Order: sequence, then structure tokens, then C-alpha cells
Amino acid sequence: MMNDRQKSDCCTVAMKAMNKPEGRGAELPERRRQAEGNTPEPCTRRTQSRISVSQGLERVRERATARKQERFTALLHHIDAERLRAAYLVLKRDAAVGVDGMGWQQYGEHLEGNLAELHERLHRGAYRALPSRRQYIPKPDGRRRPLGIAALEDKIVQRAVVAVLNAIYEADFLGFSYGFRPKRSQHDALDALAFGIARKRVNYVVDADLTSFFDSMSHEWLMRFLKHRIADERILRLIGKWLKAGVMEGGELTVSDLGTPQGAVVSPLLANVYLHYALDLWAEQWRRRHCRGAMILVRYADDVVVGFEHEAEAQRFMDDVRERLAKFALSLHPDKTRLIEFGRDAAARRARRGLGKPETFNFLGFTHICSTSRTGRFQLKRYTRRDKLQLRLRDLKERLRQSRHAPVHEQGLWLGQVMRGYFAYHAVPNNSRRLHAFRYHVLDLWRRSLQRRGQKDHTTWHTMTRLAAEFLPLPRVVHPWPEQRFLVTHPRWEPSASVAPARICAGGAQ
Repeated sequence: MMNDRQKSDCCTVAMKAMNKPEGRGAELPERRRQAEGNTPEPCTRRTQSRISVSQGLERVRERATARKQERFTALLHHIDAERLRAAYLVLKRDAAVGVDGMGWQQYGEHLEGNLAELHERLHRGAYRALPSRRQYIPKPDGRRRPLGIAALEDKIVQRAVVAVLNAIYEADFLGFSYGFRPKRSQHDALDALAFGIARKRVNYVVDADLTSFFDSMSHEWLMRFLKHRIADERILRLIGKWLKAGVMEGGELTVSDLGTPQGAVVSPLLANVYLHYALDLWAEQWRRRHCRGAMILVRYADDVVVGFEHEAEAQRFMDDVRERLAKFALSLHPDKTRLIEFGRDAAARRARRGLGKPETFNFLGFTHICSTSRTGRFQLKRYTRRDKLQLRLRDLKERLRQSRHAPVHEQGLWLGQVMRGYFAYHAVPNNSRRLHAFRYHVLDLWRRSLQRRGQKDHTTWHTMTRLAAEFLPLPRVVHPWPEQRFLVTHPRWEPSASVAPARICAGGAQ
């Protein structure tokens, strides 16, 4: 009898004999070196949605990080049927429809066939972009913001393309850029700004506002910027189709060489690419060449706030950035762009000159104010913008009017969801007064709406107090102090943490 070791040796010999060809084995083909900028077809993995997705984007991300000057020549193959399916699944179910009139549910009735046909058209070059449908939303100043609602298939393809391009550009974008980026939120930008003002010697703030940025982007410059990293002509043609598709309003098609529709899935990424080359890289170089004092910079999409130690440098930056943006068909809003005295010593300096309190500025829905704590130390306070609060209440008033005769229970559940969503964003430290005011006004609007349900209605405040206790949540601060969260998000032991000016100017890790 054979022991275990002898059995193992026999099995190994038998396997080698089976794998060895009977004649002269074929010569192994020579391996070809991969083209510059291309990525190999990788293995796949399972996700929580049980969809097998490509890991190739991780290779793209690694290559983009290691080679900052490399141009990627083959990217379209990453947009396969599985990535299109994933893009479809993350779209909003109840989003407004575009000019095609196709809704999310309707498209999903024959999802596999639709995606297979869309994938075939994409790689055959037969895909055609449809114009966006124009829609307007009110702004706090009484004007209306134009939005472009893309067709459903355009949303799917744009979402897939954005997923691929993010793997490249997330390695390029600078740390102080926060708008519409993965794992970065508005509160991250707010925390970085508050941390910079509290920790750095900020005495002046430039509150910059770009005039109609999304409507002013030059298509020519945008395509030139994209070609710095993208050499796949098929991807560039796709983006060109979306830019040239135009906007449909009132049955009339408008096509322009400027702008990209707000509301389109691909627009935020294109805006970040445009401002990365037109503003961010230049601002980082300007800080190193011309700034002798402290400087902080935070940008969220086209909202830019820059802090300076010296007034002369702040004024020079305003003049230089205005000249810089003009080269790329952009401009600063003459009325909304301001240079204000702001910071820990602003109140004392202005008091010595016989001036009033420091001016305030708005950023991402909050009014930023120079104040003091109970111990008399400087404290940056952030309150919900008054005009934003009033606009939200007017919108709720109109929606309550439309659903006036709905059951009270349904109205209460809906208002509770609205308030929880509102508190989730605005419940920051020192903002409790505005939160309580919002809850009170919502309850008052609800009371008036219920009283108009009939001529003999006798809804009293006692009744509303009972309804509020049942349906409306109480205000509660859910966000930590900005310095605490910023230090947790960007710990001091990270690389480059010792370089304080660059670190804080970036608003986090580069």
C-alpha cells in the first residue's frame, strides 16, 4: 500500500503527463507591451447589488495618480452593459422626464433589452444625444434659475461616463475644490472654511461670485482642457454631443457655443474640470509666488471664498483673478464679489476706527458672522440665510395649499420628512434660533392651511401643539463643531500635514 506522500507524487506525475502535448508543443506567443494610457481588462467582483462590475477603474485611478501628465487613449470599453445598469439604478426614480417623455419605471420594464441596445449604439457610434428640456426654479432674489433636464438614456450614459472620468480627475483636482466630488460634501467645505478662518491669520475675505458660470463656459476651452488627460476620441465625441445637443424650450431648440445645462448629470464634472484649469491651478501658483501672509481658499463649484492676512494681497488677488478669468470667457459678478474685513481681529480694528461691526458673507446657505463666545474669545457663527429660509417657507406654503384637503395624517408625515431633511443640513452649532423659527413658521403655515379647509373650522393652537408633538421633530444640533470634524477628517499625521499654509489653503489633503 502507498502512503499519502507516494499518492501525492503519483497524482502530480499524472497531471503533468495529461497537460503535456503529445507532439512538439506550440510556441508561446510573444507578449505585446500595452499601449500608453490604456488599461487591461481586469477581473470582476461582486457588489452589494449583486452586479458584477469591472475593477478596471481602480487601475485607471492608480495610473492617473502615478502619471500626472499621461493621456488616456482607451476608456470607452469601461462603459459596458453592467456599468450602464449601475448608472440606471442610481438615478432618481421620480425625477422629471426629458424631451423623450421616458420615466425611470417605464424604461425599467424592458431594462435588459434597452441597455443592450443602448450599449450597442454607443460602441457602434450611432448614439445621438437629445436636447435638454428647460425648467426654471425660483431664486431668493426673485429671479429664476434655468435647469436642463436630460433624456433618460442621456442621464444613464452621462452617469457612466462620469464614473470613468472621476477615476482620472480625482487624482488631479486640488484639495480646496469640494463641489460635486465623491466623498466630499457641502459641510466638508464649510468645515474647511471655518477651520481656516479660526486657525489662520485671516483679516480679509474675498467673497467671489462668477457671473452665470454654467451659461458662460466656452466649449472650445472645455474641450482643450479635457484633452490634457483624455485622448480617447470616442469619449470626447460623446461630451461634444451633449454640449451641442442644445436646450428645448417652448417647442424651440436653442444651441449655443457657450455653457452646459445646469441639472445635467455630466455638468458638475465638466464645471470642475473647467475651473481646475482656469482657476485652481493658477490660484495655487499665485499663492506660492505672490502671497507673503496667510491665505486660505475654498471652492464649491462656482462659489469661491478666499481669506487673506494682508489687504494689499487681497486686492491684488481680486485684480489678477478678474484678468485671469476673462481669458476663459468668465467674469466676476460686479455686485456680488466683495472684499470685506473679516476675522478674529476685525471687530477690534473697526472699533478703533469708529466703524460698525464687520460685514458678513454668505456661503453654501449660511451667513458667516464674526462673533465671540461666552468667554469673550473669537467665534465664527453660521446662521441659515434669511432669504433662503423665507424662500423655503414660501415653497411650503404653496405645497400646503395644493394638498390642503389631504388627510391630516398624511400632511403631518410629509411635513415631518421635510423638517428632518431641513434639520439634517442646517442643524449646525449656534444655529438653533433659526431652526426653532423654521419649525414655528411651518407649524403656523400648517395651522392656516387647516383653517381654510372649511368655513366652520376651529383649529386652535392647542390642536396644533398636539399635532406638532406627534409629527414635527424638535430642532437638535446634529453637526459637530467644524474644527472637531475637520481634524477627524484630515488628521495631522497625514502626509504634508506639517506644511501648514499649503495644508489649510487646500482645505484638506491634496
